[in-house]
Amino acid sequence: MTLQPPRPLTTEGARALHAMTGAETAPGLTECELDGVEERYGFRFAADHRVFLAAGLPLGGGWPDWRGGDPARLRGMLDWPVEGTLFDVEHNSFWHPRWGVRPEATAERLDVARVRLADVPQLVPVYGHRYLPGTPGQFGHPVLSVHQTDIIYYGADLADYVRHEFTGLPAQLGSARSTVDFWSYVLGENNGADPTFTCTTPHDQYATDAGEALAHLRMLALERRLGRQVDDATLIATALTALVLDVDTPALRLLAGLSGAEEARAADLFGQVLDELGPAGDLPADEAGIRWELARWWLELVAGGTVRPALGADLIAQEAWAALGHPQPLLRISAEGVRHEEWTPEAGGTREAIAAAIVAEARRLLAGPWPPTS
Repeated sequence: MTLQPPRPLTTEGARALHAMTGAETAPGLTECELDGVEERYGFRFAADHRVFLAAGLPLGGGWPDWRGGDPARLRGMLDWPVEGTLFDVEHNSFWHPRWGVRPEATAERLDVARVRLADVPQLVPVYGHRYLPGTPGQFGHPVLSVHQTDIIYYGADLADYVRHEFTGLPAQLGSARSTVDFWSYVLGENNGADPTFTCTTPHDQYATDAGEALAHLRMLALERRLGRQVDDATLIATALTALVLDVDTPALRLLAGLSGAEEARAADLFGQVLDELGPAGDLPADEAGIRWELARWWLELVAGGTVRPALGADLIAQEAWAALGHPQPLLRISAEGVRHEEWTPEAGGTREAIAAAIVAEARRLLAGPWPPTS
């Protein structure tokens, strides 16, 4: 199927969206006002966002008042995605593989992350914690719901988002894909090319003993077996950690010693490492065995706090529960992932409470037999 280019939002279409919101709507921002906001705060509106604001300026609630709003509040909304990412770098082991080797010192990690994030296109608030990438001249970006690095799609584009948020219609996310590489990774995508989870599961590559290092190598091999992208830098970092912990094969030494310019050799060397590990590198022969083993890996990451509960639950739901024919033991954690994704204040409770329930369920499943029977 050939994907059709996104249709630009028209002024008439934008006014129809405003009517759906139920918000008080002031006269739209003029071109001069829009340019002034961009200059004052140092970002650019996407084209459909610009049309939306030119057709009318919604006020109240979570709407950013770009004409007369408190500058500190607007700056806080703009800073929210980056500050949330930095929080997860500091407290929750988040690290993008293209940032290079993860420094051991927290202050150094934050310094590297700040520099790297400065090059990422700004996310611009649409309403509350819903954001559009600030890429000028472009239509059709998905709207993202942002809570630290717990980021999900909330609309395939701006029009789809407004219908979903304010009328209760389901979002049409089948074709949604991030248009910015960094946010694609956080969403669990392969550079925006596929809306399913195809990237290596983010995890702390710094094992503490040889057994854990071998487990990390094995899980990366399993993810590759399912066709999930494993970043070359991740393979090298994991191999280096294993080597330091006395896991040693000829190919592992070569893999661990690759420079940035030699990363293209990583995948081939990783295959040789598995061969040299012998039984420790043997993988299940069938797809079901691979998916059950990966499900356990993801549960361990969730229970250990090295992967976000929502991401772990979604991985299990899509890559294990659905792919294995909906086994009953994985239903609860999959359902909690959906509840987390679809949570709104009106639903009651908090996202944090749902995340805690996901962690509790992961620990319950790990405490029993594997594969689980209930």
